[in-house]
Order: sequence, then C-alpha cells, then structure tokens
Amino acid sequence: MAVFLNRFRPHFVPYSLLVMHKLNTLSCSLALAALLAVPAAFGEVKDSTPKAGADTWEAPAGLAISPDGAELYVACAKTGHVLVLDADGLETKRSIAVSGGASGLALSADGKTLYVTCAAPLSHLAVVDAAHGKVIRTIPAGHTAQAPVLSPDGATVYVCNRFSDDISVINVKSGKETGRIPVDREPVAAAPTPDGKYLLVANHLHHGRADTNVVAAKVSVIDVASRKVTKELILPNGSGMLREIQVSPDGRYAGVVHVLARYQLPTTQLERGWMNTSALSLIDLSDVSLMSTILLDNVDSGAANPWAVAWSADSKTIYITHAGTHELSVIDFTGVLQKLAKAKANPQAAASAGYRSMPDITGDLSFLAGLRERVKLAGKGPRASVTRDHRVYVADYFSGSVERVDAQPGLPVKTQVRHIEPNQTMSILRRGESLFNDATICFQGWQSCASCHSDDARSDGLNWDLLNDGIGNPKNSKSLLLSHRTPPAMSMGVRDTAETAVRSGIRSILFTVQPEEIPVAMDEWLKSMKPIPSPYLVNGKMSSAAKRGETIFNSAETHCASCHTPGLYTDMKHHDVGTGAEEKLYDTPTLVEIWRTSPYLHDGSAVTIRDVLTSHNSKDRHGKTSHLTPAQLDDLAAYLLSL
Repeated sequence: MAVFLNRFRPHFVPYSLLVMHKLNTLSCSLALAALLAVPAAFGEVKDSTPKAGADTWEAPAGLAISPDGAELYVACAKTGHVLVLDADGLETKRSIAVSGGASGLALSADGKTLYVTCAAPLSHLAVVDAAHGKVIRTIPAGHTAQAPVLSPDGATVYVCNRFSDDISVINVKSGKETGRIPVDREPVAAAPTPDGKYLLVANHLHHGRADTNVVAAKVSVIDVASRKVTKELILPNGSGMLREIQVSPDGRYAGVVHVLARYQLPTTQLERGWMNTSALSLIDLSDVSLMSTILLDNVDSGAANPWAVAWSADSKTIYITHAGTHELSVIDFTGVLQKLAKAKANPQAAASAGYRSMPDITGDLSFLAGLRERVKLAGKGPRASVTRDHRVYVADYFSGSVERVDAQPGLPVKTQVRHIEPNQTMSILRRGESLFNDATICFQGWQSCASCHSDDARSDGLNWDLLNDGIGNPKNSKSLLLSHRTPPAMSMGVRDTAETAVRSGIRSILFTVQPEEIPVAMDEWLKSMKPIPSPYLVNGKMSSAAKRGETIFNSAETHCASCHTPGLYTDMKHHDVGTGAEEKLYDTPTLVEIWRTSPYLHDGSAVTIRDVLTSHNSKDRHGKTSHLTPAQLDDLAAYLLSL
C-alpha cells in the first residue's frame, strides 16, 4: 500500500484540508472550466435540443472485415440488422436483417459465412450467407449472447452467454449447440489460441466477497479438448469491467482491457488515478500466465473505459479504444515488450525506474511514455474495432458512426468518419445514456458513471468509501435500476431522491460542475431502464422451486414481504440489519434483478443469496429464516433469483 500511495499521491495532507481544497476547486476554477467545456464534449449535433419519444438508433456494437479487406460488416445493436460498408469509402452497400439486436460478429476465413449473435434472454446465433445477405439458420444460445469467435480450424463457434455465465459450443457443420462450458461471471469476450488448444474468456466482474483484501475479476482459461476451465488468471486487485480479449497474430500473447479500481482508498480526489485507472493486462501464452498489467492513462489525463483490443497483422502494434474519452490508443507493442524485459532482467534498472518489483508497474502512469499515441476520434462511445494491416476501423456506439484510422508506423495518423444513420439527432434518452458513459465530463477524464456502474447502470461489485455519508464507511455499489422510483437514494438514504444523488455524484465523484441539462438527461435515461428477465426463469416463467419460494417469501412466518413489499420489493424505509459493528440504519434495497447484483449486503460480505439467508442472518434480521429447512431455503433463494 505504501508504494502505491507514494506513486499516486504527491504528498499527504490532513483530510479536512483536502476536502476544503476540493470544495474550493469545485466552486471556482473547475466549475468554470467544466461549464465552458461541456458543449464540445458532445461533438456536432444537428439539433442540440434533446427529443423525447422513440429511442432507436443504429448503435454499432460489432465489426468484422472481409478477408480481402474490401467490405466492413457492422452489427447494429438497436435496429437488429447488419450493415455492409465499402471499407475504403465507408459507404453503405447493403443491409442484412437479423432477428433481435446484433451484439457481435464473426466471419469465416473464406468470407462466405457470417455469424451474428442476437442478444436477448433467449438469444440465438444467426448464420448468414454473406454474399446474398440471407439468414441460413438460427441456433439457440444462452442469456444475452455476444462476442462470437471461430475456432482456428473454423469448425466451431464459441458464443459468450453473459448472464448464463457460460460459453456455448456450436458445431458449424451440424448447426447445433453441442455443449455449454460454465465460466466465472458474465463472460463478455473470448479468444482462442492459434493452436486451438485453449479458449481465453474475459469475465466482466469478480465473483466473490467484496470485503476481502483482494477483489478482482478473472480470465477463464478453457481447455478445448476437455471443455473445462483448467486455469483462472486473477488480475490485479481492483480489476473489473473487463471488456475485450484478443490474441496476437503471432500467437505469443493475449491482451485484455479493464478498469483498475483503487477502491480501498477514500474517494477524496481523482488526480493521478486516485479512484479509477484504465489498464491492459498481458498474458504470456507460452505458459498461459499473467505477464504484466500496464496503465493506459497519462499522469494528468485519464483514458477511461477501455473497450476493444486489436493487433496489427505483424503483432508489433496494439490498438485500444477508450469508450469514455472517445480515443484510440496506438501502442508500440515491441517497445512495451522491450521495456518489460529490461525491468525484469535488470533489477537495478527497474529500481532506478521506480519499480521495486514487476507488480509496481501497475502503478506507473508514465510507463507508456514514448510508446503510445492517443488519437482523438470524431465519434462518441468507440467500442468495437477491427484491423486490416495498420488500418483500424472503430464503431462509435452513441454517435452512430464508423471511423477508419490509418496508423502506418512513421506516418501521420489519418482518420475518416462516416455516420451510418440518417438522423443524427440524439433523443434525451440516448443523450442521457451517452452522458452516463462519458468521461469527458469528469475532471481530467479519469472515469465516467459507467466506470463503477458499468455501461448499463448496474454495479461493479466493489466496496467504495464515498464521502457523502462520512469517511471510513465503505459500502458495496448499488445498481441504479429503479433508483428514481425507490427514494431515498444511497445505502444509508443520505440523498432524498435519485435526482439529488445524480447531481451529487457529478460534483463529488466526477469532480466537476455541469449545467442542469446534463443531470436531467441522465435522470430521464435512468428512469427509462427496464429490468432484465432473470436467467433463472424457465421459458420466461418461475420454476416450481421458485413458486414454492414465493409462498415462503409472502408468509407471515418469514416477514420477508413486510420490508420487501412485492411490486418494487422495498418499503423505502430504513432498518438495522446487523451488517456492521455499530448499529446503523440502511435503506431497504429493491430485490428486482437481485440475481445480477452479487455480492450482497452493504459490506459485500455475502456471495450468494443463500449466504444472506443463512450464515449472514444469524439474528433473523433479513427475514426470519433460521427455522427453514435446507429445501425451503433453496426454494426461497430460487424465488429471489427469479425476480
């Protein structure tokens, strides 16, 4: 900890003075700078007045390029089709209709067959004749399917089922799913090794307690032959919000991007990545081990929310999109390897560079100095990317655009952008969602609201020590779903409404002052969010066990429904539920979508719902459950997980 503090904090000052300094900063220079900078943060929009009503736009979420580099395929998440663009001019050539939101693409080596994941509670993989733009067949997949990848021999498609927590194995020849492989939690991307022996899977969040010394997400390593996870690579403490993982073309390395949260520190400042940093973790495929984690930020400029990873064909350059700061990092990977090797081989040189050990590199904000160019993109929300030699194509989710970046070594970077939707005006809902994910409204671009709540306003599963209810009082992040309908807000109810909490968050977490139209748009988007159907439902309905659990939940003996009243599943009151050494009153959380908000309780100490009902409920403060049999507890848990 001491090494980290010295690297990230120039000097120590009393907490009271630090807070006073922050308040003065917010009320003076930062406030003025923020107000002046806001219009530029959103680029050019034809009509600056947000529109209500329908909120459908292309929302490009996935890319694939033909083997000859002539055509670019764009998966549109909101409109449920795939656009085919001319790769040079980015003009739309044709459109392929698929059923459901297109969340990801994979193209066969011969370019004849396109595989499209269509995300839904009951997802499917669409198999498309690329030349004729016709869907040949659809293959069922799991909950919220995304990120399809082909095995090196082209015989298998692997699909990440985010909320089923597993990988679908689909036989290309038979067109059937031949199995599911369980992984850690919320798989969002996968990459096979060139020999086809392993499949590396990026899990979005950690799956464990939040009150331990190390809390981090993992990369699952699947042995393809046995179809089992044979190794789990635990990333550095605070790693979460994993996005894409890719293997270098030479088959020697893999890279996965993620947020590296400094959640164990009080949230008193943002400078030097005090709260959140952005990282690239490198995996050595010679022994499938974690090689190093390097920061993607600069000392005074965060590179928030890294999303996609791509390599040049010669494996000498790595490209990373930053969805929060609307940038593309072009990194000299050969130089990175040389610098890492020098630090490892020469301890004295490493010490002179400030490293006591290789893990210290995770605190070095200057590591990429001279090795990386940050390219400012024209679009908003760059997510997916794909490369062709040293040409990078980027899909801008919120601006509905596709960009081509020519990054030939030794030559100036050139960019070209094309809007792929006819109407580029943002509705207030789209703008609110964009703002929630936008780190340019944050001081120095270190984070966005999505850095702790993910892009869909749920939770990172970490305990944060926020200042709004006193220092030294860390609590588990809450999902923002239904927050505007269930006041008060925050775990201890310190904000009377979610509207108040949103504005407080901009001031005390993003450390800027914004015009009222910014939180208004965020409010409207947050209020529009709908619960996602639980993966524990069977064909959209509760299982027999869940129905028995519902009876137990509503019984007078358990008193569950007295505080979690069906409907919103909260009485919107405060209760002492015994989760701290001192008696404290906590706001009753909604149980809607509780299946995806682990870990549980205000200290994040309960990994499962059953833990909440048993080992963490010795005094019957989470309903009276001590008299229930194991079978009854299973039924009650099944019901809660179905909500």
